[in-house]
Amino acid sequence: MATAGPLLAAEISRVGEEVDEGFDRLLPVPRDGRAALFEAMRHAAIGGGKRMRPLLVTATAALFHVDRARALRAGLAVECIHCYSLIHDDLPCMDDDDLRRGKPTVHRAFGEAAAVLAGDSLHALAFEILADEDTHEDPFVRADLVRELARASGPGGMAGGQMMDLAAEGAGDLDVGAVTRLQQLKTGALIAFCVEAGAIMGRLPEAARTPLRGYAHDMGLAFQIADDIIDARGDEAAAGKRVGKDAAAGKATFVSLLGLESAERQAAMLVDQAVAHLHDYGSEANLLREVARFAVERDR
Repeated sequence: MATAGPLLAAEISRVGEEVDEGFDRLLPVPRDGRAALFEAMRHAAIGGGKRMRPLLVTATAALFHVDRARALRAGLAVECIHCYSLIHDDLPCMDDDDLRRGKPTVHRAFGEAAAVLAGDSLHALAFEILADEDTHEDPFVRADLVRELARASGPGGMAGGQMMDLAAEGAGDLDVGAVTRLQQLKTGALIAFCVEAGAIMGRLPEAARTPLRGYAHDMGLAFQIADDIIDARGDEAAAGKRVGKDAAAGKATFVSLLGLESAERQAAMLVDQAVAHLHDYGSEANLLREVARFAVERDR
């Protein structure tokens, strides 16, 4: 298993604790008929996971001296979207998985109906968090955050990419360009939002965001190639989820199209490009650099 450097390891631990504490506060279990729904939401959102998305939000926001508590709220919002997508992806009508983050998937633990509602509720909670004044005092900043997360998670982003992924099962005619487009939507759009959110909260002008967008684009693609590599040869216990499912479903992936060694080289090249986009930043961007490198060195 690849080991994160001291800076990144400390931040992964810190953000993980902060995210769990945040969800614990946001999701108290009521003493009524909604209890199972809240328990299902907590099962999905608390504990486990890399928390890379909220980490990217707080790391980018720190470049512009955004208050950490506010940046973390934006990180919680994007993690809500990520968790909701995992709940729905694991359902029998999609990937039909039994294991996620080393524990039973939500529909296995609470039933399919509760899982659908838990995903729906986390989706709604994301926008409730962003629209709250506690996230930012400027209503225009809040509106920008809401708009960009909606774009990143809807048909022009994550949900559209998931539909393309479902349509691609068993299709043998996809090339690298098509798979790249699919993954830019399914995985890359949400990662791009994380970096964009930090810039929005820091009121960075649009024209000045190009290097950060380049970083997010290349890092997000490298992250997905690493996921394909993990699925192809990973250890289920380390990954915390079922592996080998892409090949079983007949999906075209970076590994199936490029081969394992070429996929690894492509991921490494993308990481180098991602880091190069940060050349105008000094040591304050070291955490973002470490995140990019770790994206392809991890085993889960």
